[in-house]
Formats: sequence, structure tokens, C-alpha cells
Amino acid sequence: MHVHQNVVDEATGRNLFTNRDGGPTGLFYSYIAGLQKYTPALMPIFAPYINSYRRLSRFMAAPINVQWGYDNRTVGFRVPHSSPQARRIENRIPGVDCNPYLAIAATLAAGYLGMTQHLEPTEPLASDGYRQPYQLPRNLEEGLSLMGACEPLTAMLGETFVRAYLALKETEYEAFFRVISSWERKHLLLHV
Repeated sequence: MHVHQNVVDEATGRNLFTNRDGGPTGLFYSYIAGLQKYTPALMPIFAPYINSYRRLSRFMAAPINVQWGYDNRTVGFRVPHSSPQARRIENRIPGVDCNPYLAIAATLAAGYLGMTQHLEPTEPLASDGYRQPYQLPRNLEEGLSLMGACEPLTAMLGETFVRAYLALKETEYEAFFRVISSWERKHLLLHV
């Protein structure tokens, strides 16, 4: 579930990611930087289930890191080729199993934090993002830890929401570990 976003000035309707000369603005870069910084802590929203992390593997058409690039489909954040008025950022990390409303809100929150904190992104990646190191949590437990420790996101999303969401996901995660899978019975029974 890819999320395409830009920010528009309410009074003028102007895309705030584009300067009057057609070039990208500082807000554009700060939005990307916010996504880069805060997405690992937002993974319980973008990948809400234990199985959600299976797609986040090298060469599986899903990103494994928070790199960004121009029309690069191997990175987490793609800037599609477009006219200056249509300049936008595509968050390629959310999976189809996530809540779309939460994914959109989380993407906006990360971008907003980047803009208000005046963050600077990395250089755009022109090469294969799958050859870069993993930068996203590899499982739900790691994502829950990052989300619980991220105070700016808790303040942005609301402490009550974050606390309730983490409690729900931790309960689901604990229930998963009380079940012995068919794979474990088949492949590990003779080795235990």
C-alpha cells in the first residue's frame, strides 16, 4: 500500500515541495528526512502483523531500508518523475495488511516532524537499494520497542493511542509465541 503525499498551502493551493522556480524546497527535503528518521518506529503501523515482515526481504519488490531516490523503486521513499506542481513523495513501506488511515496519518506525522525539526535527508540513492543494509525492524517485536521509545511520535500521535496500540500488538505477539507451528513440529521435533 504505497502512500503518495505532498503538502499544499491552504490559502494559495501551491505545492510546498516546489519553489517558484520549479526546484524542490527545503520542506521537501525535510519531509523526506522525517520519513527516514521516524519510519523504523512506525513499523508496527506499516507492518502490523508478525507475517507483515516476510515481504520486507531483499529483492521481494518491497523496501528494506529508509533510503530515498528519484524514480527508484528499490528504496523506501521514491520521488516519482512529475511536473513541479505534482512533486510528491511515495512511501513504499506500508503493506497491504495495514490500516490505510493509520498509514496515512503516520506518514504525515513523520514528514511533519521532519519539517518542524528542519531535518536533512541523506543523498538520494541512484543505485540498487537492495544492496544497502537493512534499516527497518526485521520483526514486530523490534518495531514495538522502537515505537514505544519514540517520544516525538508519541506526542504527535497521542499517548493514549500509542499506549493502546502497543498493548494490543504486544498481546497479539505474545499469543503467537504460545503456539507451536507446523514448521517447528516438522523440522525441529527430531532435533529437540
